[in-house]
Amino acid sequence: MTREPLRIGVLGYRFMGKAHANALARLPMFFPEAPAVERHTLVGRDEEALAAAADRFGFANVATDWEDALDEVDVFYNLGPNHVHAEPSIAALDAGVPVLCEKPLAPTLEEAAAMRDAAAAADVPAGTAFNYRFVPAIRRAREIIRDGELGEIRQVRGRYLQDWLVDPEAAWAWRMDADLAGSGALGDLGAHTIDLANFLVGDRVGAVDRVSGQLTTFVDERPVYDDAGDVTEYRDVTVDDAYAAQVAYDSGATGSFEASRVAAGHKNDHTIAVHGSKGSLTFSLERLNELKVLREGNRGYETVLVTEETDPYVGRWWPPGHVIGWEHAFVHESYEFLSAVAEGCEFSPSFADGYEVQRVLDAIATADERGAWVSLG
Repeated sequence: MTREPLRIGVLGYRFMGKAHANALARLPMFFPEAPAVERHTLVGRDEEALAAAADRFGFANVATDWEDALDEVDVFYNLGPNHVHAEPSIAALDAGVPVLCEKPLAPTLEEAAAMRDAAAAADVPAGTAFNYRFVPAIRRAREIIRDGELGEIRQVRGRYLQDWLVDPEAAWAWRMDADLAGSGALGDLGAHTIDLANFLVGDRVGAVDRVSGQLTTFVDERPVYDDAGDVTEYRDVTVDDAYAAQVAYDSGATGSFEASRVAAGHKNDHTIAVHGSKGSLTFSLERLNELKVLREGNRGYETVLVTEETDPYVGRWWPPGHVIGWEHAFVHESYEFLSAVAEGCEFSPSFADGYEVQRVLDAIATADERGAWVSLG
């Protein structure tokens, strides 16, 4: 029996809305066994911009109220700003509608806990959109680590560097408001790194035991511009521009993590390295089709091009050596999430996974406030 297409509702039509809409459009072409989908309703506030986006992204309907959309769709993608993650996601789950929510799960630990609890009580999948888990090279790195090729894991190092706020006259945006975003580089970028570390080595090093933290804001206020490019006002920046943290794991392994939105010369430099008793590996998002791997007995790193048909997801795309890009991770993510919806099974990363990342982020911020290590035990 042929299933009816899953009617997809999407809240948000800018950066993440475009990325996920592209993934939904590509899905049937490259993953023909994936559940059929209908891009049903796009949700936003600006009616004119919303209508234009729906036309570009292939959505049949628009809504300016997410509550109206929940009555019409089978699956809900919450891609809005952080402060609108909790209420619509919880309402969808309470109505039995599966939810994929962008990261970080919420601006505060309390809201993340409420979302986790709503997901646990619902009989449908709820996923946190940590899309970097679905990069083929990351999947291959996880296989290498799980197979024990690096031996006992001793250290994890992660950095996520961007430079879009180097200029002090760069425009103010919602990501610079603690009430809307929760935190700055810590939540926006650090959430990805903390989750990748959990994904890659969590089952080898255990949970995070304690953390230190340093959050820094370099520019205290930023301009708001009108359509003509003139400054209309300056607004306070109430989040961090950069963070750094040390992590101690249950196993005795250590982690060091940092992120910045003011690191000149770095556009989207997300790098994670894992060091073990027998070897090491490094992944960089700016070279996302590659892994650098040092195996026991070798004197230097080997650059591994992760484009073979046997590599995770790669056989769905192009011949070996024909690299894929950042946007492909979203296709893989939607494939896994919508397959879980269709099959009625759990999806990972779940809301519980998103909550655990939020616990670490919250502890790092608390460590900065106290000037001391904070235990998560």
